[in-house]
Amino acid sequence: MEALDYYRFVLALLFVLGLIGLLAWLARRLRFDGSMLATTGRRLAVSEMLSIDARRKLVLVRRDGTEHLLVIGQDGTQLLESGIVPPPNPAPSPTSTPPPNPRANDDA
Repeated sequence: MEALDYYRFVLALLFVLGLIGLLAWLARRLRFDGSMLATTGRRLAVSEMLSIDARRKLVLVRRDGTEHLLVIGQDGTQLLESGIVPPPNPAPSPTSTPPPNPRANDDA
């Protein structure tokens, strides 16, 4: 084989890997994870997730306007609290500014 054949092989490999990367990016961008098949509204969502340690996670799951607090670990899942009513989400005001920093004017 000549050097030109190796060059063509490397270019073809890079082209195919680029196509695979592009398709993966498009699938993520378009959320092609099966959620497009459901035509009704979603009833189940993960509100928050917090790692407790390397083996356990604390998960807040929302279903039909009610939240449930779970601990997920290697030994299984444990329900800590059920029937939590989520607080209303206040809309952030567009003109809100952060409070002033009292140390910003210190010249010392």
